[in-house]
Amino acid sequence: MIRETFHTDSKIKQVLFNKKSEMKLNYRLLEARFIDRPNRFLTRAELNGKIVESHLPDPGRLKELLKPGVQILLKQENGENRRTKYSTQAVYDGSTLISLNTLLPNKFTAHLLTEGKINFLKGWDIYKKEATYGKHRFDFHLQKEDEFMFLEVKSVTLVENDVAKFPDAITERGRSHVEHLGEMALEGIRTMVLFVVQRHDAKLFQPQWERDPKFGSALFKAWQNGLEVRVIHLKMTRSELQYLGEIPAELNPES
Repeated sequence: MIRETFHTDSKIKQVLFNKKSEMKLNYRLLEARFIDRPNRFLTRAELNGKIVESHLPDPGRLKELLKPGVQILLKQENGENRRTKYSTQAVYDGSTLISLNTLLPNKFTAHLLTEGKINFLKGWDIYKKEATYGKHRFDFHLQKEDEFMFLEVKSVTLVENDVAKFPDAITERGRSHVEHLGEMALEGIRTMVLFVVQRHDAKLFQPQWERDPKFGSALFKAWQNGLEVRVIHLKMTRSELQYLGEIPAELNPES
């Protein structure tokens, strides 16, 4: 039997609540054509008729997205010690623009928390970023009056048949995170993992059982132990990220 972790009011109320929830991008994006990916963190692209190397912030598999000839968006970087002068920020899958910057979900989540735009986190404030508990570090430690909660944010880019899936490659670090959050929940500590789908075309979230069944099992067990699992998605444009609200999650192992 499929169990869901989706808790929202009516769709109309959600649409009204999330109206005008956006975060501006304060940099210019440059159109380029993807050529290849020499390693996990490097892409080569054709920009204005020249071949350039670009840092890729997302080390995931991304083979469904980064195909030779697809349009990508680059950001010019000016750091003195950088190996490349550009970073790969997004890719088009047809008409859908997908963010490839794994740092953006944390910034976007912090923005939404500050603005009070995530309905299931209404009233929670950022007590500390990069908070540690035991041997693990988590993205946020939140506070709501006398309550505290550890929040870990995960970036999702893979969508198949309207279903967002995580991870797109085996992640020992991600599995360790959710296992530890589940153990903390058993101790009575409030914990949550927030999956941020960096594209607008997802209607449902599931673990990527085919690619990393160990992560899926760890997430399901941690959820059973009390870890809260939530999923939100966004729409990316060349100038901003637009919050689209929560989507349901199905966490049960496939039969």
